[in-house]
Amino acid sequence: MDFIQDFGITLLATFRDVLPILSLILFFQLFVLRQPIPHLRSLIVGGVYVVIGLALFLIGLEKALFPVGKAMAMQLSDPSFFSGENVPGQIHWSAYAWVYVFAAMIGFSTTIAEPSLLAVALKASEVSGGVITQWGLRITVAIGVAVGIALGSFRIVTGTPLYMYIMVGYIIVIVQTFFAPKKIVALAYDSGGVTTSTVTVPLVAALGLGLSESVPGRNPALDGFGLIAFANLFPIITVMGYAQYTDWLANRRARQRTKEGVQ
Repeated sequence: MDFIQDFGITLLATFRDVLPILSLILFFQLFVLRQPIPHLRSLIVGGVYVVIGLALFLIGLEKALFPVGKAMAMQLSDPSFFSGENVPGQIHWSAYAWVYVFAAMIGFSTTIAEPSLLAVALKASEVSGGVITQWGLRITVAIGVAVGIALGSFRIVTGTPLYMYIMVGYIIVIVQTFFAPKKIVALAYDSGGVTTSTVTVPLVAALGLGLSESVPGRNPALDGFGLIAFANLFPIITVMGYAQYTDWLANRRARQRTKEGVQ
């Protein structure tokens, strides 16, 4: 009964959130474009599916993903989990090695499952004629998120300022932008944005909050947030870095073939 009641409340809240979007589309269709609504029956059925799906997803976040992410972070950062003699409040950052491993793995796995990244990868493969493969782009972005989340967890443990990492990261992105193949730059920037979506954000946010609550001397309001910024930044670096590497490799092979042809 509690689940039905919670689902009903979430369903009403979801419908309320979707209603402005629906109203805007209807307004432009009927009063600006002055065209009848195409496939009205399919549109209504699809809208119902969207509202129910979003409500179920939000219930799943509240009942499962948020608690699991937070619980895992708190258990892995519990002083009783560490080996060796660590004085509470004076635990060295290296003692949190399993936290960094878990953060990297959760970042990689959630990114691979991210629907928005899959949509971008499909379109990128279609537009490029298969030069950019779906799995190649998804794995490259997932590696970037894994590195970013692990580094963000390290930042929470050590308590170092967030802006230092972000400033250095975007300086690297700016430098890469000048040297990376031009056809990949825009896609790299988009790849950073699509990682912060429905699957990744809930678990990453829960991980950051749980970790900041468990590490001595950390404040969840100050240190618990910021992991999503890492998940957004580092895929840009890895995608452009991968493009630079493949471009360098292709040029190297071309030079070798040229030398062999001359000889």
